[in-house]
Amino acid sequence: MIEEAAKLIARSKFLIAFTGAGISAESGVPTFRGKNGLWKQYRPEELATPEAFAKNPKLVWEFYKWRMRLISKAKPNKAHLALAELERMGILKAVITQNVDDLHREAGNKNIIELHGNIFRVKCTHCDYRENLKESGRLEKFLEDEDLPKCPKCGSLLRPDVVWFGEALPEEALSRAFNLARKSDVCLVIGTSGQVFPAAYIPYIVKDNSGYVIEINPNESGITPIADIFIRGKAGEAMDELLKKIMELRE
Repeated sequence: MIEEAAKLIARSKFLIAFTGAGISAESGVPTFRGKNGLWKQYRPEELATPEAFAKNPKLVWEFYKWRMRLISKAKPNKAHLALAELERMGILKAVITQNVDDLHREAGNKNIIELHGNIFRVKCTHCDYRENLKESGRLEKFLEDEDLPKCPKCGSLLRPDVVWFGEALPEEALSRAFNLARKSDVCLVIGTSGQVFPAAYIPYIVKDNSGYVIEINPNESGITPIADIFIRGKAGEAMDELLKKIMELRE
């Protein structure tokens, strides 16, 4: 399977990767739906909503600051690093991710579409103010502050710049992702359940446009029925092996 996938990728003209929580679980980032998906006595689905934020912004911010602390300690794993290497080699054209953890960027990928936002970004609930706390160097100070974060521009409440349950995906990001999927001849699907739409349409669009779908997952997913190649296993190990084979074929 690895050999077959490596051949497809090595000769692809427009490879894209579509990633989900499974790729980051190996870096210690807990998945929303996993057995560790509880915070205090709350399920993430109860806190990651506009309604929860309107009702109790302090509680929601406590949860997000806890997640920010946790994720800021995580490091890219072999799967993230392999994708960054494929981009450097000129093979991978874009990473389309459902993750908010910023690990693809940390690994070195440049062309990333974040369908669900970024946990290290904040945005104003009233005006157009946005800030990436990691890039501005304010993350540590922000996490220490116990007050509710306010917008420096208009004084309104800030919220995490992520897509909550019940919210639509950012139109521009989704449109860019769909356009890339239409151009793609091979789509590498890693660590996604394939259950969350409209994001999960991406491999289907590739398939509808005569492209190939390669899936890497420990278990079968909603994408498996349309996958041309299914590699069962951990993302880090499979991607590391795949990268070695691709490099051999490119020599």
